[in-house]
Amino acid sequence: MFMNWKGNTMVTRTASLTSARGAARRPSLLARLRMARALRRQRRALASLSDERLADIGLTRDEALREAARPLWDVPRHWLR
Repeated sequence: MFMNWKGNTMVTRTASLTSARGAARRPSLLARLRMARALRRQRRALASLSDERLADIGLTRDEALREAARPLWDVPRHWLR
C-alpha cells in the first residue's frame, strides 16, 4: 500500500500487477515456481491428513488422494492470470 498526503487528506492506493496500459501482467517465472512449490506442499499435506481431519473439512480419503495426485499444471484458472 502506498500512502501520500494531498493537502490535509491522506491518499492510499494498493500496488497491483498491472502494466503501463492497465492490463494485468502475468506472474514472473519465479512467482510461478513458488506457487507450484506451495501447491505441491499443500497437496502432500492434504494427502497426509487423517480420516477424522478430512471428515472435518468435508472430504473423503478418495477425494484427498485424487487431489494430491493431480499434476502441478492442473491448477484453478484464476491462478494463471
